[in-house]
Amino acid sequence: MNMKKILLLLTSFFCLYSVAQRTAIAIADKKYEKYAYIDAIKIYEKVVEKGYKSPELIKKIANAYYFNGDLQKAALWYKSLFDTPESKIEPEYYYRYAQTLKRIENYKEASYYLKVYYEKIGTNVTDSLFNFTTLVTHKNSYIVQSTNLNSPYYDFGPAYYNDEIVFASSRSDLALVKKTHQWTEQNFTDLYKASKQNDTLFFQPINFSSTVNSQFNEATAVFTKDGKTMYFTRNNYLEGKKGRDKGKNKENTTLLKIYKASFSNGTWTNIKELPINSDNFNTAHPALSVDEKTLYFASDRPRTLGGADIFKVAIKDNNQYGKVEHLGDLINTVGRESFPYLAPNGKLYFASDGHLGYGGLDIFESNYENSSFQKPINMGKPINSVSDDFGFITKDLKTGYFTSNRTEGLGFDDIYQFKPCKVTVNLHVTDTQTQDAILNPMITLQDEEGNPINTNVTYKDGFYWIEMECYKKYFLRTQHPEYETVEQPIEPVNTSISMEIQLQRTIFPFEIGTDLAKVFDISIIYFDLDKSNIRPDAARDIQKVIEVMKEYPKMHVAIRSHTDSRQTHKYNEGLSDRRAKSTFAFMVANGIEAERLTAQGFGEVELVNECADGVYCSEEDHQKNRRSEFIVTKVE
Repeated sequence: MNMKKILLLLTSFFCLYSVAQRTAIAIADKKYEKYAYIDAIKIYEKVVEKGYKSPELIKKIANAYYFNGDLQKAALWYKSLFDTPESKIEPEYYYRYAQTLKRIENYKEASYYLKVYYEKIGTNVTDSLFNFTTLVTHKNSYIVQSTNLNSPYYDFGPAYYNDEIVFASSRSDLALVKKTHQWTEQNFTDLYKASKQNDTLFFQPINFSSTVNSQFNEATAVFTKDGKTMYFTRNNYLEGKKGRDKGKNKENTTLLKIYKASFSNGTWTNIKELPINSDNFNTAHPALSVDEKTLYFASDRPRTLGGADIFKVAIKDNNQYGKVEHLGDLINTVGRESFPYLAPNGKLYFASDGHLGYGGLDIFESNYENSSFQKPINMGKPINSVSDDFGFITKDLKTGYFTSNRTEGLGFDDIYQFKPCKVTVNLHVTDTQTQDAILNPMITLQDEEGNPINTNVTYKDGFYWIEMECYKKYFLRTQHPEYETVEQPIEPVNTSISMEIQLQRTIFPFEIGTDLAKVFDISIIYFDLDKSNIRPDAARDIQKVIEVMKEYPKMHVAIRSHTDSRQTHKYNEGLSDRRAKSTFAFMVANGIEAERLTAQGFGEVELVNECADGVYCSEEDHQKNRRSEFIVTKVE
């Protein structure tokens, strides 16, 4: 075969190859435009495997992963885009790449690409938007755990309905023949409901309503307090037909709309599309204000700052609605804001990837003050993660539910429940000198600013127990009228801890005639029967008196020793005298001057109970009479 023929064959081959790749890309592009991202990715990546690669193709693969929520793979393709010298990179790609970098916890590079993005679009933003270091260390006081509502599929968007939870799921339901969603390759979602079995478990979820659920997607419902009206998200599908979107959606792609239904005679009926919808943009994820006079929702309609924003509309009588209002740029950003929820106290919760977050969608809260919502605050970990976290609801502002696609979940999206994370501090309050427990101290828990916090302090077995929230720094103040006040920090923890609090006595409550044994709660049982030697336990108690006398060098003490009634009066008088002298010698040997002490035995003449001669008593009762007292005779 001559060279001309070889060149002709090669040229023909490459032409055919090029045509084949362009045809494949054209097919993938159609799927991409119809949001069938998984199908599009399969074709695009096969084209790349065969050696064809261009900046535009890389953009579409990265975007397909990004819009389908696989930010880790999107990060790889966006990196490839930025590493390709001939790439013409629009500003939005800096933003998207930054979002994917957060997902893989590369916050340093994410901060860089975000800054470049805002510079390119000419927007001045504060450095707080890039302060990932502070955000990473922030944790909130909640315990998060997966619910048994979850399946291996998509489960998301919980809502309160009477005593049940209503949520969306793509699990299979034989009661309805469902089609597969091109975007996710999962079944279209239906609404399900489940009753609570106890504080943590639910009974088996069941189909919410055969009249509400259709052949296409239903999700994110909200109910009025009386349970008679619901708003929910659905594809534009009504009366058995799929709606055809007009305008910019030339491929007849179905969009999301909000519908309203009424509960009558045990059935959800009168299902109607709201007039705030359009065939040209999405309107989804309804939420009701506390007074149920305003509907909040997410939409990508005109005036949207980013991928989706949060709007509101007044609910009027006779199924009429007011003018749709944008919530403004304090809430909405160039990113996505969605899944609004109004708590009983009027606080707004929503998901966003445009505010400072860990990665993907994070949940934020915003207080309503002076007729407007204030700057949103990231709810922190463990509510938020590097994955998508959204669909937050709460009834009591302490417990509730949200959705996340974090990696440890059972399915693609899972519903989690949260409750306050509480730990206990086990306190043992003692005297610095005597090591004795101090009874009835005043214990106050304070926040970082020194404000007192209402908390229960319980006493058990010589210890005080205080309950506090996890991951918060506190200060503990311990007071007693006879001791110096002590304040010490408690660093953030997520497990219970023990603390030894020692107080320095300032004023001793004694005067001439005071028995130091009673002041310091010293055991009165020092001597065994018919013995005068100091027992080890008695030595520890006497040491407490020694420490006090060293602290007050002008204090004088009379040691008074007593016996029980057994043996004769004379014998007991001698025994008690030996015991007093034994105590005297012990104290002198341990540093107390002899002239500051006197010692005298009283035998059985000062019994503390009825155990006199001829009276039967237990050994325990007799022991109570064998004791030494330490009476203050002089103090300055």
